Amino acid sequence: MNANDALGRHLAGQPQERAAEAALQTLCLTPHEFVMPGFGAAARTGVLLVHGLTGTPAEMRLLAKGLNREGFTVYAVQLAGHCGSMQDLVQTRWTDWLASVQSALLRFAPHVDRVVVGGLSMGALLSLAVATSHPRQVAGVAALSTTFRYDGWSIPSYTKLAFLLPLFRLLGIGRHRVFMEAPPYGIKDEALRARVVAQMHSGDSAAAGLPGNPWWSIIELRRLSAHVRSHLRDLRAPCLAIHAKEDDISHRSNAEDIATGALHAKVEVVLLDNCYHMITIDRERRTVIAKVHDFVARIGGIPVSKVTHGQ
Repeated sequence: MNANDALGRHLAGQPQERAAEAALQTLCLTPHEFVMPGFGAAARTGVLLVHGLTGTPAEMRLLAKGLNREGFTVYAVQLAGHCGSMQDLVQTRWTDWLASVQSALLRFAPHVDRVVVGGLSMGALLSLAVATSHPRQVAGVAALSTTFRYDGWSIPSYTKLAFLLPLFRLLGIGRHRVFMEAPPYGIKDEALRARVVAQMHSGDSAAAGLPGNPWWSIIELRRLSAHVRSHLRDLRAPCLAIHAKEDDISHRSNAEDIATGALHAKVEVVLLDNCYHMITIDRERRTVIAKVHDFVARIGGIPVSKVTHGQ
């Protein structure tokens, strides 16, 4: 179900409801963002979804549809510098990415009673960061495939030299250099992987993201990671951390680090058996939707229904 489907679902409703849904549509600042108005009691609980580095809001759409199907209001934000060229991305800093999420949160919060922020990969870091900087506006965090560091089994050994990147940047080296992604591209399902890789190399970065990570953007991710780790002790909102046991991009210890560092928050860690890094679209996406749904429902005080969480 897309945003227009959700908007049309209540066309026969009250004028006030239609006005509220129209107001939600104004949240989207780019053509790639999307909002899905909720319905029933669950509509007053909002879920803000955050994609990963070089990614796109589209990678959060299946999760968004699964949550919206159960009535939750969902808004997927686009991070600064994304859905464009490598040069667009390199020109942004981690503070710009965080500002995108903070702005989305502050614009979204007045439309609902509470907001749960959920992010994938770097989006999980940004979700944690906004939860610590805006504790009154964030009721919960869903950290999916959290990436404090690139240490999964498919990451080349030379990336261990990433600590040298700030020096390269200081010397003006590497502005146009990229760590190209390699198989299995975070996806265990081979048929799905083939489709996503084709989209990545199609030249349309809004469809499946960029095919590689610029060196200078990796520097910014490392700075974001350090910022989040240093503030985990400030997290107060409950957190659901979901991670693949065989994550090819970031080891499962990245999720466990949240539980270790967030001393004042309840953290639940869920490990998946049959997928890689892109858990929102890979083989266990239904499990991810179900786990996030139940987490959001508990925060919203909504009875957890026996649903199939299809897709």
